[in-house]
Amino acid sequence: MKYILMMNCPKTGYDTFRAWPKSDIQAHIAFMHGLNKALREAGELVSNEGLAGPQEAKAVRAGRDGAPVTDGVFPEAKEYLAGYWIVDVESPEQAYRIAARASAAPGPGGAPLNMPIEVRQVMSGPPDEWL
Repeated sequence: MKYILMMNCPKTGYDTFRAWPKSDIQAHIAFMHGLNKALREAGELVSNEGLAGPQEAKAVRAGRDGAPVTDGVFPEAKEYLAGYWIVDVESPEQAYRIAARASAAPGPGGAPLNMPIEVRQVMSGPPDEWL
């Protein structure tokens, strides 16, 4: 089963992260690289990406003629998607264990951040009852 693990960041998180000591930022990034490597070696990692900061986000809708209409940035948002992993694992419990590992990424002084990681199954199609 495939799951997406979404790392959300509070609105202030991007600015706070940039203010960390460089050694703490490097430790955090090294942790994430190590986690990604371990998932890849276990054959569980499908893909993962970190995302650009929310100041670059745009909401796009189709205009009347189908052309893209953009809007944003949205200062009222409380959280932003900072990055994600898509994993292919045998059970939801394994996805939860991976999410807990990601949640414990080090922050300032090496203390675990314990950030929330949202876990959702990736659907290969609509549920049968919808068809």
